Amino acid sequence: MAEQDDALFQEIVQWLEANPEAKVSLRLILYYGQRCKRGTLLRLNWSRVADSMTELLAGLLTKQPTCSVALSGGKTPETLYLLLASRHYQNALDWTRVHLFWGDERYVPHDDLRSNYRMAYEAWLYKASFPPENIHPMPTHYADPEEAARAYESELRAYFGEDAPLPQFDLVLLGLGDDGHIASLFPGDPALEETTRWVVPSRAPVEPHQRLTLTLPVLNAAPRIWFLVSGASKRPVIAQLFHAENADFPAARITPGAERFWWLSEELYAAALAETW
Repeated sequence: MAEQDDALFQEIVQWLEANPEAKVSLRLILYYGQRCKRGTLLRLNWSRVADSMTELLAGLLTKQPTCSVALSGGKTPETLYLLLASRHYQNALDWTRVHLFWGDERYVPHDDLRSNYRMAYEAWLYKASFPPENIHPMPTHYADPEEAARAYESELRAYFGEDAPLPQFDLVLLGLGDDGHIASLFPGDPALEETTRWVVPSRAPVEPHQRLTLTLPVLNAAPRIWFLVSGASKRPVIAQLFHAENADFPAARITPGAERFWWLSEELYAAALAETW
């Protein structure tokens, strides 16, 4: 029995050595996480998020030439982007091999204060060493949002391959709205029901109403989704999301998995934990 245990241990060590990115997820789950039906609950610690993200990407780059991240918009991830712009994190890995995409965008010019691209650019990208061709903002200059959505899907296909059934981002960052929306997939919007396209126009209940968004099949195809959620106004939706098996929110339609990480601010973490246990 001892020999079998030793052999199994060696297999695990060898597997982790061959998959260094898995060490990040395993450490987060074992040391900091609480498992639940929707994935893993984690206290939102921005330095830990930044450390884990850069270590994860560095691990992936030992196995593949480039990696891809779909960024979240809104205000919540701004703290993360400001951290990543610092010299410490800029030196943490070869960012010239990382490609950045967006999960959604408000249909406004890129220099508009409401633009998700502008927020990421001002907080992080203008200080970073990304080649211009590695930054893939959603286009908002087309007169027709449908044309813009198809243009962005073409850009995704150019990166992931024309024959890919779905893009598989190495990491997707998502926020969560007070109404349970993710990316720009809002309750009741037809975009939420799209099953074949990768990118579609959508409509938000608040200004600016016109948006572009990745679709649910694309989000669910990602091996790793990290939700970054803060704000007391999110408590009701968090409580319901982690209480009900079939909560009627777009966020509830993300397939559960070991690497669905819910980074929640302290109040939201407590609310989710109370519903989980």
